[in-house]
Amino acid sequence: MSNPLLFFSGFPKFNEVKAEHVTPAMDKLLAEGRHLIDKLTTSTATPSWETFARPLEDMEEKISRAWSQIGHMNAVVNSPELREAYNDNLAKLTDFYSDLAQNEALYQKFKDLRQSLAFTQLSATQQKIVENELRDFRLGGAELPADKKARFKTIQEELSKLGARFEENMMDTTNDFAHYVEDENILKGIPNDALQASKDAASSDGKTGCKFTLHFPSYMPVMQYAENRALRETMYRAYATRASEFGKADWDNTALIADILKLRLEAAQLLGFKNYAELSLATKMADTPQQVAEFLDTLAKRAKPYAERDMAELSAYANKLGIDDMQAWDVAYVSEKLREEKYAFSDQEVKQYFPEEKVLAGLFKVTETIFGVQVKKSDAQVWHKDAAFYQITDAEDTPIAYFYLDLYARNNKRGGAWMDECITRRRKDGTVELPVAFLTCNFSAPVGDKPATFTHDEVITMFHEFGHGLHHMLTEVEEHGVSGIKGVEWDAVELPSQFMENFCWEWDVLRHMTQHIDTGAQLSRELFDKMVAAKNFQAGMQTVRQIEFALFDMRLHSTFNPHGSKTALDLIEEVRDEVAVVRPPQWNRFPNSFSHIFAGGYAAGYYSYKWAEVLSADAYSLFEELGVLSDEAGTRFRNEVLAQGGSRTALESFVAFRGREPNIDALLRHNGMSGTA
Repeated sequence: MSNPLLFFSGFPKFNEVKAEHVTPAMDKLLAEGRHLIDKLTTSTATPSWETFARPLEDMEEKISRAWSQIGHMNAVVNSPELREAYNDNLAKLTDFYSDLAQNEALYQKFKDLRQSLAFTQLSATQQKIVENELRDFRLGGAELPADKKARFKTIQEELSKLGARFEENMMDTTNDFAHYVEDENILKGIPNDALQASKDAASSDGKTGCKFTLHFPSYMPVMQYAENRALRETMYRAYATRASEFGKADWDNTALIADILKLRLEAAQLLGFKNYAELSLATKMADTPQQVAEFLDTLAKRAKPYAERDMAELSAYANKLGIDDMQAWDVAYVSEKLREEKYAFSDQEVKQYFPEEKVLAGLFKVTETIFGVQVKKSDAQVWHKDAAFYQITDAEDTPIAYFYLDLYARNNKRGGAWMDECITRRRKDGTVELPVAFLTCNFSAPVGDKPATFTHDEVITMFHEFGHGLHHMLTEVEEHGVSGIKGVEWDAVELPSQFMENFCWEWDVLRHMTQHIDTGAQLSRELFDKMVAAKNFQAGMQTVRQIEFALFDMRLHSTFNPHGSKTALDLIEEVRDEVAVVRPPQWNRFPNSFSHIFAGGYAAGYYSYKWAEVLSADAYSLFEELGVLSDEAGTRFRNEVLAQGGSRTALESFVAFRGREPNIDALLRHNGMSGTA
């Protein structure tokens, strides 16, 4: 039987992939990879792009294409069998790439290529890939003595396992929790669509009443609208203590955090860095942890007065509601009530205007207008009935990219929203393989005979992830190593995603993507104006919250001693002393669910969201100057940012697009923090 994970001449065969295919596929690909590496390193021929670099790239592309399918399915249709296969092969894959990164003969071949006359004949893109490879060999331990090499490899393998375990614990503790409510009085305030979904969930469990879970579409309506304070506290406590000592011991991430931090520090010091943050920044736009700290401190000083003003207003309003000791589980509820009073609308009211079909049509229309492409639904095998497949074509109706879309929350699906690479654009054998993206969200599914509807925040999330997708799909780079988001500095990866969010606040965009699910009416200008007026509602509080996370992350990986008596919990409390205006209870275990830095790629990089927000706000200011849907500005953004991928530095791409280096003013103006608080 042919293995669907070894099919590389078309779209993935998701209907055919089973857990039992994973190990044979990866064993074959990794064996072929090792054979190729042996052949290349023992060759006496002078290394060239065609005879040395390209075969390596072809090999790595096959491995990454197969692994992307495995990793994606593990995240969206998780099962015990798939999880076991994923973890077993993650260990093999980590071992393979650790060996690759430390292969001195391979490293020497790249150095020979770099120093040869042939290097000067390479394209700028190919030269960038060679330079990146040399850097990555150094960061992978290729220059270490044998004993330290072995230890570094062991650390990489252990970190890979610990990160996967961290995410699994999060998924398991989220899936395990259920709170059933039968008393109608406890349910007051919760919107009808959320109630219906909770009743359907209870019914599917063979129970009466309502079932609430920690999946966001179930959790958030309770926190925002439930009048019953005890219900909000119950849900908040479960959410805030996920994967901690307050739940099942097997799912507690506390020890994993300590182990991950110790191993990261040891790995960095083996390479000659003082701490892990220095190692992390070696591949980012920011130069030093101090530069990042100064950036965050500057932003914090500008934002905190606004945050304190927001908090004072919120506390005063809580008193009016009879809550004189506002707690963390009251904040979303009181905030929603305050916003309704100040701006005379609610999130729930707005949500009725954003049915899925209209939102997608609006998103695609913006993309088509400013970037000169067309987005159409297409056919391909998918992993779940809720997933869909689309193609992007150019002005001549020629396909240039594809993407999968999986929008709804469900059990056995990782929380959050993300874009990932399925197939990366590159030229092979005289033809261009087109890019394919995975776009994944966790929104509320349709209820009854009504379509799925999204909050405005979810609409923004959709635009955000599609921005990442466009970065991957609209690249024109034809070398795998720097095509799309590959090779882009991590703290610049959020530029296209955050840039796209801006369109969600434009009347000429938003009105065309609305249709009330009951009346069919378009969003009124009056309601839109209220939304815009409320856009920066609690912007100060939201900004310092992001700074809190970013400072915690950066200090955790720079000045924090994981071998000392201070814990990660102690550190986050110190950070909160400086910047926070909302103090969660002592039993809050936020670090235990901070997957971005412990299981994702954001370790010593969470600041990237704010760093890239400066770039995105400044980039969008050109559209404000030339016209929100300006095809001239869109063409420049596509050509100078999206098309370039990682073929040059992000700063070079930004300057080529904007004509100057970025500044912070546009971000502060967008967030309503350009004046005095």
